[in-house]
Amino acid sequence: MTKPRSDEEKLQQAVALLNAKVLGLILGILLGLVIFIATNWLLIKGPHVTSSGHQVVGPHMQLLSQFFIGYKVSFAGSIIGFLYGFAIGTISGSLIGWLYNRIVSIRHKL
Repeated sequence: MTKPRSDEEKLQQAVALLNAKVLGLILGILLGLVIFIATNWLLIKGPHVTSSGHQVVGPHMQLLSQFFIGYKVSFAGSIIGFLYGFAIGTISGSLIGWLYNRIVSIRHKL
């Protein structure tokens, strides 16, 4: 006869480890696509005319150029932004997956 398991043992068996590489890849693709699509959406939408008469395309997205060298609100800039977003998302996702797995393994040993 099988011994009844406690709720904590059931929870530990139910918690699965994450594949950190896959999580990193997925977050990298998502973040890269968000930057790519947002930049191109602003290009399709067209410039915004300020109260002083200047035409500005995506003033908030232009701030990414402070962090991403070579990024501009242009089609070429959207490709550069995708690459930066992919790199940052991949590193962040892998770190999150690795940290999650470490916490689960530490909790499982207790």
